[in-house]
Amino acid sequence: MELACLDLEGVLVPEIWIAFAEKTGIEELRATTRDIPDYNVLMKQRLGILDQHGLKIDDIQEVIATLQPLPGAIDFVNWLRERFQVIILSDTFYEFSQPLMRQLGWPTLFCHRLVTDDEGRVVDYKLRQEDPKRASVKALHSLNYRVIAAGDSYNDTTMLGEADVGILIHAPQNVIDEFPQFRSVANLDELKQAFVEASSREILL
Repeated sequence: MELACLDLEGVLVPEIWIAFAEKTGIEELRATTRDIPDYNVLMKQRLGILDQHGLKIDDIQEVIATLQPLPGAIDFVNWLRERFQVIILSDTFYEFSQPLMRQLGWPTLFCHRLVTDDEGRVVDYKLRQEDPKRASVKALHSLNYRVIAAGDSYNDTTMLGEADVGILIHAPQNVIDEFPQFRSVANLDELKQAFVEASSREILL
């Protein structure tokens, strides 16, 4: 009984905030959990920038609607779902995810929610729980599942540590250097091979 748990942004789809930074020209919005390990610090910084520039949720969703999954991501998810139950564990928001999840074929997604006011300003965010990726893997273990997990950033490392096998993909060198206990792969083809090798079952490519 094995489950695959994947991060979303940077693994299967582009980083939404980086795409929005490129659209708006606001360099500070390029920061992600690759740069700032504390997610609450990062989100407060983002909300402050949005408020400062008068940007609303519609502005972000307009950019998200133009994005596509990373090359090979759709085929990878389809391959994975034939062999594992797949859960996406992400620090994105349901208010962002729909266009991209539709393109990926609607795998199960656990993430967070944004709070907006009547004018569409993003005024707060609601985390599903503290350290949600690790907590999710821990809960799956309580159901007697074996978990293979993959992610790319600081906020994935507790998930990878809790999993039976944790794999870094597309990770920056600083994360690779700080967490040498996790196998690091450069692309989705290598990640596919890593899942095959990590599985306790005989799985064909």
